[in-house]
Amino acid sequence: MLIDDITIEITAGHGGAGKVSFGRKMRSGPDGGNGGKGGDVYITVTSDLFALNQFSKNKHIKAQDGQAGGSNRKSGLNGQDTVLKLPLGSVVKSEDTGEEIELTDINQRILIGTGGLGGRGNFELRSARNTTPMNAQKGLPGTTKHLRILLKLLARFGLIGLPNAGKSSILNELTRANARTGNYPFTTLETNLGDFHGSIIADIPGLIEGAAEGKGLGIKFLQHIEKVELLLHCIALDSATIEADYQIVNRELEKFSPQLLKKKRVLLLTKTDAVTPQQVEKQKLQLKKHQHSMLPVSIYDAKSIAKLEKKLALVTLLNSI
Repeated sequence: MLIDDITIEITAGHGGAGKVSFGRKMRSGPDGGNGGKGGDVYITVTSDLFALNQFSKNKHIKAQDGQAGGSNRKSGLNGQDTVLKLPLGSVVKSEDTGEEIELTDINQRILIGTGGLGGRGNFELRSARNTTPMNAQKGLPGTTKHLRILLKLLARFGLIGLPNAGKSSILNELTRANARTGNYPFTTLETNLGDFHGSIIADIPGLIEGAAEGKGLGIKFLQHIEKVELLLHCIALDSATIEADYQIVNRELEKFSPQLLKKKRVLLLTKTDAVTPQQVEKQKLQLKKHQHSMLPVSIYDAKSIAKLEKKLALVTLLNSI
């Protein structure tokens, strides 16, 4: 299961308390040490797209507190920092301020929560007016933030289309994703990923009319299409309303973001095994006006899958040069 949208609470470490202490029963004066600083919380970036799964059972992250000061002017140890590894392509939004950080570089390291300062012990609190302070400072609390982490996949290819258009079957054929398939809508309830010779293919769950407004599986998965290089728009050839099928998906893309319509797109005309060659040509004729590259394909036709693999390999090569 790929977690791609989650809200967590992070808390940096609390500063340790200062110490009230006197050497040899006050004869040597105050010698209480300072408390240690609380640990900070950092964000780093990983290529592991499943990194958000670490928060499935623990949404409250806390750095280590600083230790209390000791006698003989001994300062408490600083708390250890906590480092959160988040997947490349994530957007981290503060639910408290609205500030957003986009994770686009694998080398990013961001301080997201600052640990509280340790309290001063009575040794540092002494003064000419108060040579034997009987008190010490408490440590300060660390930063607490509520963060929403949204993963926008950095996939090269995105499979889109109506429910039951054959997207998961194509993904399984091209990769070893082993995505769930079935002859009914919404077989895919989460984004499936596959590795095609080093390039990620994302199977986006089926869109329906009104998806951009939250109907069906809603806009939860449309975010993953924003950064793909090539859209593989699956349209089932055994549909009696092939033009309407195309337009439904097209409208939802436009409603979510007009920029999506500018992305390169190939129409994968799926399920050629369910229709005659004459019907394939008739359906292609209906979609020709949209001026997309078209490729009839079936998971039961090895030659058509080979053509698709060749096309994707060429895209990968051209974009790598």
